[in-house]
Amino acid sequence: QQLAELNLPDHDIQALEEQEQKLADQYNKAAEQLSKLRHKAAKQLNKEIESHFHSLALEQAKFFTEVDTNINNGNKHGIDQIGFSVQTNPGMPKGALAKVASGGELARISLAIQVVTAASSNVSSLIFDEVDVGIGGGTAERVGKLLQQLGKQGQVLCVTHQPQVAAQAHQHYQVSKISGSSATHTNLRLLNKQQRAEEIARMLGGVSITQQTLAHAEEMLAMAAS
Repeated sequence: QQLAELNLPDHDIQALEEQEQKLADQYNKAAEQLSKLRHKAAKQLNKEIESHFHSLALEQAKFFTEVDTNINNGNKHGIDQIGFSVQTNPGMPKGALAKVASGGELARISLAIQVVTAASSNVSSLIFDEVDVGIGGGTAERVGKLLQQLGKQGQVLCVTHQPQVAAQAHQHYQVSKISGSSATHTNLRLLNKQQRAEEIARMLGGVSITQQTLAHAEEMLAMAAS
């Protein structure tokens, strides 16, 4: 039986070749249909991501989803190679997102991408660091609101020094360093409602917390929760 399988007659080889060609034609048809959908979706994705750029202090940035189609480079994902590029300022050349954007810009652009794609994403946890670098005031508050919105879809961890961002969180942990004579430890503490207000006030005003600063912190937390 094994010998018979190794010595297939010509008509069996021909049948296999015809089946192979039929399957290849089916693949190419499906891949081309998928590619058309991707090209269409790329334009919409760019538009939706850029709609968040103003609130993230990226008013001049442009986002590009590039779909490179090659029928000869098919694989299980299709015939497209997909990349993300960005132009951070007018007159600057666009380049790969990971190479052109600074750490803070990359974090904010990633935030915009995650907000737009949250409904269809399978990522259960996201961690943002330096998402608030170089921003403050109203922009920081808008970043916090976006993070809060994203936190309704899954778990979001954000390391921040901005009270406007921290106030938008569903939960607030304080991270502190404890140095001894021979070792240094990091302490992580979940804050209750009163402790949150005090920590936000400390972030707003520094070491000395006044009643006015504390009242401001409590107002920020109340507005974030409303």
